[in-house]
Amino acid sequence: MPIPIQPLPDAKGVPFSERNAKVIKIYPRSVVGVFARLRWLSVWLTQLVFYGLPWLQWNQRQAVLFDLSQRRFYVFGLVLQPQDLIYLAALLIIAALALFFFTAIAGRVWCGYACPQTVYTEIFLWVERHTEGDRQARMRLDQAPWSLGKLARKAAKQSSWIAIGLLTGLSFVGYFTPMRSLVAELATLAFSPWEWFWVMFYAFATYGNAGYMREQVCKQMCPYARFQSALIDMDSLVIAYDAQRGEHRGARGRKADPRALGLGDCIDCTLCVQVCPTGIDIRNGLQNECIACAACIDVCDQVMLKMDYAPGLIRYSSGNGMLHKLDARQMVKRVGRPRVWIYGFLLLLVGGVFVTSLSLRKGFVVDVMKDRGSLAREVAMGSIENVYRIQVMNGLEQRQSYVLSAAGLPELALSAPTQLTLDANGIGSLVVRLTLPQAVAEQYRGSSVPIFFDVKAQIDGKEVIRHEKSVFYIPR
Repeated sequence: MPIPIQPLPDAKGVPFSERNAKVIKIYPRSVVGVFARLRWLSVWLTQLVFYGLPWLQWNQRQAVLFDLSQRRFYVFGLVLQPQDLIYLAALLIIAALALFFFTAIAGRVWCGYACPQTVYTEIFLWVERHTEGDRQARMRLDQAPWSLGKLARKAAKQSSWIAIGLLTGLSFVGYFTPMRSLVAELATLAFSPWEWFWVMFYAFATYGNAGYMREQVCKQMCPYARFQSALIDMDSLVIAYDAQRGEHRGARGRKADPRALGLGDCIDCTLCVQVCPTGIDIRNGLQNECIACAACIDVCDQVMLKMDYAPGLIRYSSGNGMLHKLDARQMVKRVGRPRVWIYGFLLLLVGGVFVTSLSLRKGFVVDVMKDRGSLAREVAMGSIENVYRIQVMNGLEQRQSYVLSAAGLPELALSAPTQLTLDANGIGSLVVRLTLPQAVAEQYRGSSVPIFFDVKAQIDGKEVIRHEKSVFYIPR
């Protein structure tokens, strides 16, 4: 017999079937506490990095710059070429594995503290509170008729939001166009069409997502909320309400004995709902809308302190922690589960390969391509000639010269030119001819003989050689 599922109404009593019919505006209440301070610390750190990196210089250039026009990516001392996009794929794999790993341990900690949607929503809410007031003041302002005071407050909020959005859009484009030249272009409004497009697009996205859509992005658009249930289990750390301790809910005086009244510790003040940025009631259990921001923990602990109750009615815990009344040490011991070990091992493996590969990157790369138009041809005095194209990529941020030689067969001669000079991070090629005298070629008729090219360069006072294999074809 199937078990009937009865969806719960939300915190405002709206049935599940009607939640998407009309979006009810949420007015999150401000909150202070340990987790609120941690969240703001994350806001400051992430935004200092985001806004600051485009201004940081490295070797007389921008430290982090994705120069699409020149097809080069600069990341501090690294200079990546288009063929290095494998590193981008590796970074995406590392990010996914890190998300899986930390979700299995601590639930949606990324969403609550470092997700850009959370970060910019916090910033925009801060502006809203300073221009329109806290929760009740904002609700009264929205319900009040238009007046000069209301217009001034709304205008101050909107202008601040737009300024933050434009600054964010400018900073975003500054990762693809050198920031200092971008600001110089801004002074004369000389942006290219694509720069105008991306500045305005990213500014509008920031303004719309953080100013208006807010929780709808987390509830309706973000796929993470949908598949998080596949990543967590009963030992994952989540925000939980202790129903055994809190129920039955009810108001009471501070001096009243809740046990004598048949009540739990929850005084049903609904402050946990009022501070929630997604508008859920955590007392109904873990829901996919919960972003683990811990605002409900901060405000509930303040209420418990005022009532002279023990804190932790709402706290970070796990399903087994709540069920079996485990303390923090016991929950930590249960972290080492198979899925955590698997995610951790894969994360270390891919991360180790990524770091090792980057550390072993060569100062220059050589690629040898044999002429496909003619495998071999007979030239003067019966000698056999093969044609090759040698491509060299300078991975250093300085002008570099290279010397080419070939070996592998006796009396193998290399035609000029045998030297190549490249600008910093430049790519160049040489078309060279290898010639084998007739007397030697007679010994190898109808075969392809392995040979190799040596490309030498002086890097930091040391001679560096790259060996590249190829073949020399002698026709019958």
